[in-house]
Amino acid sequence: MLEELLTASGDIFTPLVIAYIVLGVLLGYVVGALPGMNRTTAIAVALPFTFTMSPAAALSFLIGINKGGAAGSAVSAILLNVPGEPSSVVTTYDGYPMTKQGKAQKALKVALLASVAGDVFATIVLILLARPIARFAIGLGPIELASILVFSITFIAAVSGESFLKAMIAGFLGLLLSAPGIDIETGLPRLTFGILELYDGVPLLAVAIGTLALSEILVQIDEGWRGRHQYPRPPDDSAVAADRALSLKEIVSVSPAVLRGSLVGTGIGLLPGLGATLASFLSYTWVRRSSKTPEAFGKGQPDGVAASESADNATVPASLIPVFAIGVPGSLSTALLMGAFMMHGLTPGPFLFRDGGEVVFAIYLGMLLASVALLAVGLFGQRIFSLVIRVRQTVILPVIVFLCVVGAYMEGGGMFGVYLMLIFGLVGYFMKKFDYSFVTFVVGYVLGPMAELTIRQSLIISEARPGVLIDHPIAILFLLLAILSIWRFAIAGARSMRMDQSPSVQDPNT
Repeated sequence: MLEELLTASGDIFTPLVIAYIVLGVLLGYVVGALPGMNRTTAIAVALPFTFTMSPAAALSFLIGINKGGAAGSAVSAILLNVPGEPSSVVTTYDGYPMTKQGKAQKALKVALLASVAGDVFATIVLILLARPIARFAIGLGPIELASILVFSITFIAAVSGESFLKAMIAGFLGLLLSAPGIDIETGLPRLTFGILELYDGVPLLAVAIGTLALSEILVQIDEGWRGRHQYPRPPDDSAVAADRALSLKEIVSVSPAVLRGSLVGTGIGLLPGLGATLASFLSYTWVRRSSKTPEAFGKGQPDGVAASESADNATVPASLIPVFAIGVPGSLSTALLMGAFMMHGLTPGPFLFRDGGEVVFAIYLGMLLASVALLAVGLFGQRIFSLVIRVRQTVILPVIVFLCVVGAYMEGGGMFGVYLMLIFGLVGYFMKKFDYSFVTFVVGYVLGPMAELTIRQSLIISEARPGVLIDHPIAILFLLLAILSIWRFAIAGARSMRMDQSPSVQDPNT
């Protein structure tokens, strides 16, 4: 492995690629720090601007945005009590109380160091585990892969929202959206409606930019008109130097919390669909229960910030392990990164290391370099980012809309791509309004072609006889898990619906 990393270093350690990585981390950090914005939006908008980059540079740039966005979301959580992303909600528990005590700069430093530590830890785990898992997955046939994909979609639907039915509907719509194009078996156009631009399928960038970026802007505009984005001014920092700085003793003190958070975040990130929010909550709970002073949590305890941020950022590299090894994304950001792999001629999954091994190891180095860039950007730009969060959305949103239009146009479809982006922007807006899962929609769209191919191959191999499954215990296991996830969450959803519909007992005197 060391020899392969050294060979790949020539693709990464060039001034231009290093600049791309630093720029990606910086953009991600800024977007993550802005209330209401998120890294998924940043990745979707940045995707079309990677066409001229090499695969290693492009993917390192996008992963840098992902890493920077995860760390940057702590800024608004700590300073404004407004999490940049759902996964930073837990950071507000102790981060904002520290701000009210005049210790905002200390809280930001704890969050940054915990973010970098969790990120580096999970990146090393990715480097060590991805290829062995991929080697195991190479031995799996189409029947096993088809069952894994079915389980992945159902499991992600089960854990991605309150309504399992809505999540499954979104997943099937994503699968349906992947159907237009040339049929892989007959070679004939399918569901193209005579539109030549659809012969290569529905463009990824139009879907990604529309549903993830433009829809978010529409939601921000809608909520801005309703007056929901009136953020408070952060309290002033303490005049005491010790309240602003982070001593070596304090770094050592939060290290156990960082380690626990890194372990939890890496473990959760390995499992598609669970997400960084769950990792942050579990890590915070573990650290609080193991503390000698659990009553201090929620009142400005640095361990709480460290636990949340280390877990949150550890999920970023860890969530790429199933993408690299078996080609299954577990979140919106990894689904977009998987699309970026395919845009640059790489197919995520078991054969990625065989067909693009040098690129993969270059990406590994790029990810480690992004971790260093994250530390530098966070330390030197801390006060600047504290000012960035005060920028009005009336300035930010028009710029993002302009970039969305340019990105959709650049893909090559001209105005057709722009029109599609506008359509999917409205689709995404109404999906958010009615609480349909974006994760299952995008994952279904990205996995659709692979799911169709493996299911068709499975039917040919088995001659459509269910009894063949007896010879494929791994396939049986994942199909049973898929059925279990459907049954478990369908029952839970039905119980929740009955509780919501049950008449409440009211005081007759009221």
